Amino acid sequence: MPKVIVLDKLSQDGLAQLAAAPGVEYEERIGLAGDELREALTQFDGAICRSGVKITADVLEGNRRLKAIVRAGVGTDNIDKQAATRLGIVVMNTPTGNTISTAEHAFALMLALSRNVAPAYAEVKQDKFKEARKKYIGAQLADKTLGIIGLGRIGQELAKRARAFQMRLLGYDPFISPARADELGIELVPTVKEMLPQIDYLSVHTPLTPETENLIDQEALGLLKQGARLVNAARGGIYNEEALAEGLRCGKLGGVALDVFVEEPPPANHPLLAMDNFICTPHLGASTEEAQAQVALEAVQLLVNYLTTGEIRHAVNTAALDPKTVESLRGFLDVAYRLGRVAAQLHRGSIKSCRLSYRGEVADKNTKLLSSAFCAGLLEKAMDTEVNIVNAEVLLRERGVEIVDESQSERGAFNSSMRVDLTTEKKTYTVAGTLFGNEMPRLVTVQDCRLEAYLDGVLFIFHHDDVPGIIGAVGTIFGGHEVNIAQMSVGRASSEPGSAAIGVLNLDSEPPQAAIDEVLAHPHIQSVSVVKLPPAGELPPWL
Repeated sequence: MPKVIVLDKLSQDGLAQLAAAPGVEYEERIGLAGDELREALTQFDGAICRSGVKITADVLEGNRRLKAIVRAGVGTDNIDKQAATRLGIVVMNTPTGNTISTAEHAFALMLALSRNVAPAYAEVKQDKFKEARKKYIGAQLADKTLGIIGLGRIGQELAKRARAFQMRLLGYDPFISPARADELGIELVPTVKEMLPQIDYLSVHTPLTPETENLIDQEALGLLKQGARLVNAARGGIYNEEALAEGLRCGKLGGVALDVFVEEPPPANHPLLAMDNFICTPHLGASTEEAQAQVALEAVQLLVNYLTTGEIRHAVNTAALDPKTVESLRGFLDVAYRLGRVAAQLHRGSIKSCRLSYRGEVADKNTKLLSSAFCAGLLEKAMDTEVNIVNAEVLLRERGVEIVDESQSERGAFNSSMRVDLTTEKKTYTVAGTLFGNEMPRLVTVQDCRLEAYLDGVLFIFHHDDVPGIIGAVGTIFGGHEVNIAQMSVGRASSEPGSAAIGVLNLDSEPPQAAIDEVLAHPHIQSVSVVKLPPAGELPPWL
């Protein structure tokens, strides 16, 4: 029975749904860190967190049980996704649950900043009503220009609200289409630098990455209009906080409103806290009853579905995967995985690149997933950590192996086929496979020789000259060692008799070394390989 650990406070709706999930157990363990967190994560199959816990590489190190982490919220900066991916752990988030709440909060900060809500309220509380009324002259949003960096779900929702307030909208996001931007009334700019001199307000809605960290620094502030106002309800660190403080101190900025900080809570001596025209909230963007309930329910559903059916949605470190896709591709996923196992046992030398070619009907399917299955088979016996379709390709690329996919819808000799060209510093090894029916993987090419062999059990692959007596000689040798040949296939590189050929024997048992030595002693046999594959019908655990 899968076990789930809840690492941060979750709404009661979410916990109730988790408790009601059939076939799943859960425990709440709030406030864990360090060794205590590391030990706890080794006892569970799935984890749900918010932003409080830090799931770093050191707390994941050596974990062989955890299969998935779900962040009840959008940002996953508190999870080391690279470390999780290497360990084959799926990381998912809930990108839709707090979209409206966060967009509304960013807009609330913009309004509060423009109309001096916080300082005016503080002075009224101090019985300075008349003084505050004279002192605080605000700015209206209508006819002002708002720059939005990051036009995902939250950025788009903010744009809708700003447009209702008659603001002009500029946007920067390299991954939004011009048509969608036009629909939202956003004028796209090619760079952030080109945006900054034109705006009165700026709001950021991107994750914190090496590219976005300190995106707005001292140099960027120099490009802004005098009196520009900045809002951040996304992630701490996108704005350089020291630069913000200096911008307020020298009067360059008209105001700053933050819901997030680099360090949370910010230290008491943080320079921004002493500044006029600065307001902040304690990371409240998603803190509405509706959002808290929604992200919790969504997180629970994502994790339960993955642990019980294998469905992957909203993953941030692997492709989305649903049971229907797996079912429709199950046979060819098995083919891809087994070809990876074959290639791993045939090649000699360090791998430089893998070219994966898909032809026919399979070329129109999720070949990215098939490539991951091949990589998992290729690395399965070479790693001291679990390898699956989540981490296999990453592990290969980390080792400098180039992976190239290509697809061709036109059919060849089969309705669907998959070819692998694995290049080492010595030579290129080629194998190809197809699927007979729904669950009968077949090896149909080795090097340039076409043949047909079962892709299961023990395969004895030998390179030989196409001369009379070879098959009989090999059969006699194996018979003498009581090794039964279940099936045999032979192919040659050309139609010319006597050319190079390859034989593949499916054996009922692994041949002893003495039998292999006898085969190699034959003058017309150049090399042999023994390839061990799972029995027919036995799928890898991740499938």
